[in-house]
Amino acid sequence: MKICTIIGARPQFVKAAAVSRILATIPHLQEIIIHTGQHYDYNLSGLFFDELSLPKPNYNLNVGSETHGKQTGKMLEGIEHYLTIEKPDWVLVYGDTNSTLAGALAAVKLHIPIAHVEAGLRSFNRKMPEEINRIITDQLSTLLFPPTENGLQQLIKEGYSNKKICLSGDVMFDAIEFYNQRNQNRETILSKIKLPVNEYILVTIHRAENTDDISRLQNISNALIELAKDFHIVLPLHARTKAKMIQYDLYSPLAKHIHIIEPVGYLDMLALEKHAVLIITDSGGVQKESYFNKVPCITLRDETEWIELVEFGWNILCSPNQPFSLKTLVSEHLAQRQEKSYPSLYGDGNAATIIADMLCSAC
Repeated sequence: MKICTIIGARPQFVKAAAVSRILATIPHLQEIIIHTGQHYDYNLSGLFFDELSLPKPNYNLNVGSETHGKQTGKMLEGIEHYLTIEKPDWVLVYGDTNSTLAGALAAVKLHIPIAHVEAGLRSFNRKMPEEINRIITDQLSTLLFPPTENGLQQLIKEGYSNKKICLSGDVMFDAIEFYNQRNQNRETILSKIKLPVNEYILVTIHRAENTDDISRLQNISNALIELAKDFHIVLPLHARTKAKMIQYDLYSPLAKHIHIIEPVGYLDMLALEKHAVLIITDSGGVQKESYFNKVPCITLRDETEWIELVEFGWNILCSPNQPFSLKTLVSEHLAQRQEKSYPSLYGDGNAATIIADMLCSAC
């Protein structure tokens, strides 16, 4: 049996590492990895492969940064070429990136069954490229693996057959459990930059709806500068976000008030998340990782796919569409931290095994 895994972005490396670790234990199963090169520098790609012990890709398309259409087109061409050579039994795609969509499109045109991990998630905002990617990928897929009950119910509402759906839990939970253990035996970034445990707020900003809109990015920057009067703030700054901040003359004023660092690898990011008092982000994955580490989260977006985190009070949505303050929101969220229940929203840490077993039994 041969499975072809399509990956290209940091969150997909984490998810694929959890599943690949299980696939490697199955006799007579070969995994072929195609890396699209959507994230291509060492901090965004190579370091993750090294840290996660993810098998090196069999093929790397080196697509890099392009417009959505050009990037997806290049990926589609390259993936189709290698699928034609390898002739896998399954194509496995993750999440909602352009790599996900290109992998699904290439596979379906070659009549290769597709398995979609993180199926059924919806923000209900079709201005988001990710929303279009995930909807189309679900429609093209043979097997759908929703990570949550909400994802399962959404697929049923949209008319998908129960035979195509398997509630797997979240492979990122598998990864957190595994790699938090690994972090206990290594020196992390906290000691390197002398960060006191549970005395800082971690911030990540990268989503295009925030970085490409000068008004939203200005509002975020102003809110962080105000918050920095009361809290120590650490911001691992994505290169693209930094470039936009410099373009809009926001970088220098912000750097005077908060601790800006270079992007970090997955293990150091886990350490930063685990020991933060609170996380502020616009990332989908970081919203969940904050929950897995039992750290409250504020999401700088108008909506989220992870609605269960909002429902249970672990995550608060805060739109940057208008000028806003974080001081009161942060204080109230921290005050309620001890009162929050911690339900099992994302499975029991065995999502990768469920996915691997399902793929093998369906072949």
